[in-house]
Amino acid sequence: MTNAPRWNRARQALAVLTALLAAAAGTGPVAAQDMLDMVDLSSEAYTKAEMSRADIETKIAALKEGETLDLSDRSLNGLDLSNMDLRRVNLKLARMIGVNLAGANLSGVVLDQAWALKSDFTGANLEGANLFGTQLIGSKLDGANLSKARLIGDYSKCSMKGVNLAGANLAAEEANQSMGLIRTSLKSSDLADANLAGANLSRALLEYVSFANANLSGTVLSGSEAAGADFGGADVTGADFTDADLNSARIGGMKNASAAKSLDKAKNVDKAFR
Repeated sequence: MTNAPRWNRARQALAVLTALLAAAAGTGPVAAQDMLDMVDLSSEAYTKAEMSRADIETKIAALKEGETLDLSDRSLNGLDLSNMDLRRVNLKLARMIGVNLAGANLSGVVLDQAWALKSDFTGANLEGANLFGTQLIGSKLDGANLSKARLIGDYSKCSMKGVNLAGANLAAEEANQSMGLIRTSLKSSDLADANLAGANLSRALLEYVSFANANLSGTVLSGSEAAGADFGGADVTGADFTDADLNSARIGGMKNASAAKSLDKAKNVDKAFR
């Protein structure tokens, strides 16, 4: 077992903030690489686990009414936590690389600034969860429930087929811009057949995302960067494309395109594929 030094917390938080601000500046893959360079992913803090599944189950069972198990800033890498009820666990800043959380119940859980690269959230329940500054690059979230969740972080290259993001908030953080605009990245992720009804993706980074056959009814896409995205078969009834960049996006085959808002006024819509 390893006990990661406390400086990992500050270093990890700095790496996350740097990545998000770089994404906001639009520096793309270079930003992601710079973020990864700030932490040693080969160190025990990102490859080992401080406890086992059985340890966590025992601690949860011992909780008194109203108590929460604090696993913030802990290393849980590689654990099989599938189908566990983790609603009373705080996972802020946790290191969870390669963790199996398929079918787990994480409803309302705080995962702010957690690192969960290449983890499996297939069918997990994250309804109303908080994922601010969370790193899920290359993770699997097929069929997961993220309805009404708050997500700002790097969710690029994720498999999110059939994910439920209805009413979720993925909009850029504009409340405090003293250090720059913080945006969500879904670059090159697969959201085919996803439910994003009423979700807010304002100013999100959506380059090369697949929204094929997705439900985008009432989705806010204003100011998003959606160059190269695939909207084929997506229902865009009431979707707001104000100032969205659709350069080279596939918009032919959209369902109810005439009922979308400002689609004809989107940036570079003349360069989209119909």
